[in-house]
Amino acid sequence: MANSKTHKHAAICPDCNGNGYIKAVLDEGREHIIIQCDTCESEGELYVDESEVIESYINANSPTTIDKSKLN
Repeated sequence: MANSKTHKHAAICPDCNGNGYIKAVLDEGREHIIIQCDTCESEGELYVDESEVIESYINANSPTTIDKSKLN
Protein backbone atom coordinates (compact mmCIF):
# COMPACT_ATOMS: atom_id res chain seq x y z
CA MET A 1 0.00 0.00 0.00
CA ALA A 2 1.44 3.34 -1.06
CA ASN A 3 1.86 6.19 1.34
CA SER A 4 -1.34 8.22 0.97
CA LYS A 5 0.08 11.27 2.71
CA THR A 6 1.43 13.71 0.12
CA HIS A 7 3.78 16.52 0.98
CA LYS A 8 2.95 19.95 -0.36
CA HIS A 9 5.49 22.72 -0.71
CA ALA A 10 4.59 26.40 -0.61
CA ALA A 11 6.35 29.20 -2.46
CA ILE A 12 5.70 32.93 -2.45
CA CYS A 13 3.73 34.02 -5.51
CA PRO A 14 6.05 35.84 -7.93
CA ASP A 15 3.24 38.02 -9.31
CA CYS A 16 1.97 39.59 -6.08
CA ASN A 17 5.08 38.96 -3.90
CA GLY A 18 2.96 37.20 -1.28
CA ASN A 19 0.44 40.02 -0.83
CA GLY A 20 -2.49 38.36 -2.60
CA TYR A 21 -3.24 41.51 -4.56
CA ILE A 22 -1.68 43.53 -7.38
CA LYS A 23 -1.67 47.31 -7.77
CA ALA A 24 -2.67 48.28 -11.30
CA VAL A 25 -2.46 51.66 -13.01
CA LEU A 26 -5.19 52.91 -15.35
CA ASP A 27 -5.58 55.97 -17.58
CA GLU A 28 -1.89 56.68 -18.17
CA GLY A 29 -0.96 56.62 -14.50
CA ARG A 30 -3.77 58.82 -13.21
CA GLU A 31 -5.81 56.11 -11.50
CA HIS A 32 -4.54 53.32 -9.25
CA ILE A 33 -6.64 50.26 -8.48
CA ILE A 34 -6.03 47.10 -6.48
CA ILE A 35 -6.99 43.77 -8.02
CA GLN A 36 -6.92 40.25 -6.64
CA CYS A 37 -4.04 38.04 -7.79
CA ASP A 38 -5.28 35.34 -10.18
CA THR A 39 -2.05 33.33 -10.06
CA CYS A 40 -2.27 32.41 -6.38
CA GLU A 41 -6.03 33.04 -6.00
CA SER A 42 -5.32 35.84 -3.50
CA GLU A 43 -3.52 33.52 -1.06
CA GLY A 44 -0.01 34.90 -1.60
CA GLU A 45 1.46 31.41 -1.93
CA LEU A 46 1.59 28.73 -4.59
CA TYR A 47 1.29 25.12 -3.46
CA VAL A 48 3.09 22.35 -5.30
CA ASP A 49 2.98 18.62 -4.67
CA GLU A 50 6.36 17.09 -3.81
CA SER A 51 6.23 14.69 -6.77
CA GLU A 52 5.99 17.66 -9.17
CA VAL A 53 9.05 19.26 -7.58
CA ILE A 54 11.05 16.05 -7.92
CA GLU A 55 9.98 15.57 -11.56
CA SER A 56 10.94 19.13 -12.53
CA TYR A 57 14.31 18.74 -10.76
CA ILE A 58 15.04 15.47 -12.57
CA ASN A 59 13.98 16.90 -15.95
CA ALA A 60 16.08 20.04 -15.47
CA ASN A 61 19.22 18.09 -14.58
CA SER A 62 18.99 15.25 -17.09
CA PRO A 63 21.28 15.60 -20.10
CA THR A 64 19.53 15.76 -23.44
CA THR A 65 22.56 14.51 -25.36
CA ILE A 66 25.46 12.38 -24.22
CA ASP A 67 28.90 13.85 -24.76
CA LYS A 68 31.09 10.78 -25.26
CA SER A 69 34.30 12.74 -24.59
CA LYS A 70 33.16 13.23 -20.98
CA LEU A 71 32.68 9.51 -20.49
CA ASN A 72 36.37 8.69 -20.86
